[in-house]
Formats: sequence, structure tokens, C-alpha cells
Amino acid sequence: MTRSILIVMALLSFGMLFPQGPTIFSNGDYKDGIYDKENAVNRKFIPYTHLREGDVTWEKRVWRELDMREKQNQVLYYPTEDLTGRKSLFQVLAKYILNGTLLAFDSEEFIVPYELSAVRDKIKKCDSLEQSNVDAEGNEILTKVFTCDSTSIYAKIRSYRLKEDWFFDKQKSVLEVRIIGMGVFTYDEEKEAVREQFWVYFPACRPLFAKHEVFNTKNDSERRTFEDIFWKRQFSSNITKETNVYDRAIMQYARGIDALLESDRIKGDIFRWEHDLWHF
Repeated sequence: MTRSILIVMALLSFGMLFPQGPTIFSNGDYKDGIYDKENAVNRKFIPYTHLREGDVTWEKRVWRELDMREKQNQVLYYPTEDLTGRKSLFQVLAKYILNGTLLAFDSEEFIVPYELSAVRDKIKKCDSLEQSNVDAEGNEILTKVFTCDSTSIYAKIRSYRLKEDWFFDKQKSVLEVRIIGMGVFTYDEEKEAVREQFWVYFPACRPLFAKHEVFNTKNDSERRTFEDIFWKRQFSSNITKETNVYDRAIMQYARGIDALLESDRIKGDIFRWEHDLWHF
């Protein structure tokens, strides 16, 4: 009797582990992945600590260029077309500029913002469109897709320019850097010149950047956001200008390898200033 009960229990357990019959999926069960990605969606940016003017004992403003042809910066440039779950840096900027969340300015001083129509003309038909799909039951599903056509400035983007302040906070005894603005620059092949398109106020971009992932070449399950990339300085760049009495950029007095050496000199000066501060 006991043996029969054990056999029946074993058969029931086998049936629970390996149920028969087709698996029924509802509309919400279809997903592109093995789990729901909630990290980036719920991410929040880390706000800057309060800074008093009296706490800043040293400050240096520099401008640096992020060339999209650099290998380390390709995660910011790609994808060039719309993909589910991934956007390039320009696609993120264009998305929030076109829906009115983010302002685009005509200069790095952030005084005069562009009208939405003017920005739309610059971005050239980059917009969120409704795409119609049909589910398994034949019901129509409308999804929003962000697209850029071939006439967009996206195909001409060459670099981004960062305007940032390095400063020493005596309250915390640390050397810090804060990005003030970001400029979008394109390349005109006919005239062989780099052209400025617009600037955005970087602190206003931070909460938006924190919600969009960047491709990780090493691990698909550990994708960082655009906010992480800029917060942790995981990009390749060259300094193009520092504050000076002539208000001139490096390219105005140095070319080629001399310009790169001048950029390295400015980086070295900032490093040595901090190093000498703690030298005993």
C-alpha cells in the first residue's frame, strides 16, 4: 500500500515538473529578452552637491572635443538607425528637443534658445512616428518609433564639444569637474569645414541621459547609461581651448601634432596642479 502511494506521488510530481499541453501566452508575455529590464528605466541621476563661491579656491574652464571617429566614442554615435531599446546620443537629444523637454541654444552662453520650428528644420525630419502592428489575435497595436531620414544632420555629425569647469573645492578638499554645456557639430564635405549646429545645457540633460542605455562591448547585461558615461569620464577627447587672455582656441596658434601636444600640456597642468597641492 505504501509503495503504491509513493508511485502515485512520484507520477504527480513528474506531471507538475513536466506539464503536458501547449503553453498559453497573453499579449503581455511577449518580450525581446529573458527578463524585464528595469534598471535603466528607473535610474535617477546623482545630483551635484551644493557649491558655494567661497569654497572654490581654484578654477579652470576648458573646452574639449569628442570625435565620433574615435573607437571609444562609437557607443555614443551608433546606432545610425532606430533600434528597440537603444538610441544614439544624437537620437536622445533630438527626441527631447522635438517634444519640448529640452531647449536648444544658438550659442554656448545659453542666452537665446532656438524656436522649435528652427530646431526641427536643423534636425530635418527626425521625429517620433506611430507605427502600426498586429498582434497574435489580429488586434492593431500602435507603437512610437523615432526615425531620421537621409537628409538629417545625423549623417553629418562629426563631433560633440563639451564646455566644462575644473575646480578645487576646499570644503571637501577635492578637485572636481562639471560639464556646463554640450555642442553638436557637423562636417560639411563640400566646404570641408566643421559647422556648429546647437548647444544644450548639460545639467538639464542629466536626468534624461540617466534613462537611456549605452551599448557595452563586454557585457550585454551590464549596460551603462549616457549619464554614467559622462559622469565616469568614459569617453575619448582632446582639449581644444582653455580660458586665456586672448580668448583664442588652440587651432588658432597650433596645428597638427603641435595642437595635440598643446592639448596634452593643458591636461598635464591640471594634473600637476592637483599633485603639487598635496606634495609635502
